[in-house]
Amino acid sequence: MTQTFTKVTAIRGMNDALPGASARWEQLEAIVRDWLHAYGYRNMRAPILEHTRLFTRGIGEVTDIVEKEMYSFTDALNGESLTMRPEFTAGMVRAAIEHNLLYDRSQRVYAMGPVFRHERPQRGRYRQFHQIDVEALGMAGPDIDAEVIVMAARLWKLLGITDVRLEVNSLGQAEERAAHRAALITHLEQHKDVLDEDGLRRMYTNPLRVLDTKNPAMQDMANAAPRLFDFLGEASRAHFEAVCARLDDAGIAYTLNTRMVRGLDYYNLTVFEWVTDRLGAQATICGGGRYDGLIELLGGKPAPAVGFAIGMERLIDLWGQYQPETAEPECDVYIVQQGDEAQRRAAVLAEALRDAGISVVVHAGSGSFKSQFKRADASAAAIAVILAGDELASGMASVKMLRQTAQSGDAMQQQVPLDDLVAFLKDKV
Repeated sequence: MTQTFTKVTAIRGMNDALPGASARWEQLEAIVRDWLHAYGYRNMRAPILEHTRLFTRGIGEVTDIVEKEMYSFTDALNGESLTMRPEFTAGMVRAAIEHNLLYDRSQRVYAMGPVFRHERPQRGRYRQFHQIDVEALGMAGPDIDAEVIVMAARLWKLLGITDVRLEVNSLGQAEERAAHRAALITHLEQHKDVLDEDGLRRMYTNPLRVLDTKNPAMQDMANAAPRLFDFLGEASRAHFEAVCARLDDAGIAYTLNTRMVRGLDYYNLTVFEWVTDRLGAQATICGGGRYDGLIELLGGKPAPAVGFAIGMERLIDLWGQYQPETAEPECDVYIVQQGDEAQRRAAVLAEALRDAGISVVVHAGSGSFKSQFKRADASAAAIAVILAGDELASGMASVKMLRQTAQSGDAMQQQVPLDDLVAFLKDKV
């Protein structure tokens, strides 16, 4: 007796992008590559799997990501603890250190691809999601901080997105954060009665994250807490003011959000978020900042760095609210054929058309003309070529315009000699 196989479905929070939807992804990726090229950024591809200690060291052991969101496992072949990347930056920095990329020059690099976090799936928050990651390695000044923010503004413009706003803050330097941390812990200890479970857990390990709470009962306490911004020294303030001056020069509006923190431990000085009200609870579509200590923390020679990440699912969702998806044609030309000879001639013709830069689908197998034309129409091809019968025997093909275009002309169907067909179609698509 054959055992029934239980149908397999996708893992919760890890979604398929089917052919219709994936065209939107390809459009976005093409725009992103051109946008990044305009600023001199080059693509870098790091592995999805890294040693777990890269993230526990780089991200911080008491962050939510490391404590409860990482997909980690022990490699059965060698006993190593491995993790599917929960973010890009640590892996990008590891690669830069390992391959000595900063030996004689700074680097502008980017990556696109999946990242993995075990979170409760909801709109704009998935267990496998995708990011555009942009890193400027080896540059210390406020000019590059401003440049990466201006870069993001250009992307929104390219996509026609207007309902986004910029929030900025400074996290200062280590000694300033230490002084603020001590004052903040004192404040939290005085308000233990209003702290929820997460707040109590983070009070000593990551007190800055307590201020990022969404708990309404803790808002008054968070609003009254000491502000890190008030602990900034002269150099940190000067850096932040220089960033803001350059944003003013670029005509980019922003607001100071002194409660903005990052979910990762490696940030210092400038931090920023681009947010929107169009995506429900998941308001942030882009976040980043400066992380001057991470390269040294991961074993490299001290070097400054700044970068940001954009959630691609959220960006596609937002972009679709401005520019709804339109069906992408499967091909330029769909070849309808009937009979063995026509099928063979169609295969040869299709290759000649592809040589000329025309995308072609040849109807597979047999079928009535009606069923083949139905499939041709569903493909959204502009033109159907018909190979069959007496016309084919006399060296002719019928060309039918399925969609009127500027190139197609007025004649909806006409006969064309096979020898002239490639040149004829090249003028029509």
